Amino acid sequence: MPILYPPAAPTISGDVVTISRFLNSPTMVARRLRTLVEQRFISDALLTGRFSVSGGAIQYETSEGIYSDRPTQSIAPGAEYPLTTVGNGAASIAATQKWGQDALVTDEAIKRQQFDPVDRALTKIVNQLVKTIDSLSLSAIATAVTQTTAATASWGTPASARILYDALKAVANIRALNLGYDPDTLVVDDLMWANVMADPTITNALAREDGQQPVKTGQLKTLAGLTILPTPNLPTAGVALVLDSKVLGGMADEDLQSPGYVSASGVGVEAKTIREDADDRWRIRARRVTVPVVIEPGAAWKITGV
Repeated sequence: MPILYPPAAPTISGDVVTISRFLNSPTMVARRLRTLVEQRFISDALLTGRFSVSGGAIQYETSEGIYSDRPTQSIAPGAEYPLTTVGNGAASIAATQKWGQDALVTDEAIKRQQFDPVDRALTKIVNQLVKTIDSLSLSAIATAVTQTTAATASWGTPASARILYDALKAVANIRALNLGYDPDTLVVDDLMWANVMADPTITNALAREDGQQPVKTGQLKTLAGLTILPTPNLPTAGVALVLDSKVLGGMADEDLQSPGYVSASGVGVEAKTIREDADDRWRIRARRVTVPVVIEPGAAWKITGV
């Protein structure tokens, strides 16, 4: 049999040696974490900016206008152009925080259950990390955004609800600010998402021939050009968010450059595996050092009473 160099990457199903090789490779664990995390963080979908932090804090400016401080004037032939100032936004500082957890997997569990206890440990760590970071980010957005309108009626009352109108009214209010915002996202909790999916005004307007109706697929990805993102982590019940995810803000991640930590994407979730020979077990760790930053609170609008 020919000898392959470099050796093939270990798989995640197999004997104890194969699983131990996986756990002994932080890079492979990080890739597995990325697979679990992908499309899970709603905070990264809403705050799409990516900021690199050094020194534990980030300084940024909020609500910076897109216009100069003086109106444009008519200029006579040969006359001097008027000079204007260009104001800055309000300065703010946010400090990063380190969030993470460890999980223990014993040699006995690996021997008897193969990869299952490792995969369950990784999944639970990721679920808790997503819940924590998303709750933190959504709370920051909810605090920063003060613009609101009340829903026409509760979205859970089909006879009187006007979900499409309420969403479009929020879009119109944001655009009316004339600050260049273009809303592209609707954030709802799981119950609101069910109400949107079942609203007859919306479902009756969908194409019937393509087989993509929510009653068949269980999915409704967009509404009037807004990507619908359901989450169980909204801080206040009965409130939906319409926002421009391109400018609302970003996640400021800090690379601590700690030995043994690996991130598959270079930023965001980091992984580390630690062999504890004295106790015949593995310690699996996932963490994220980050802070959500809302730069343009005017790019979002709350719909209350939904």
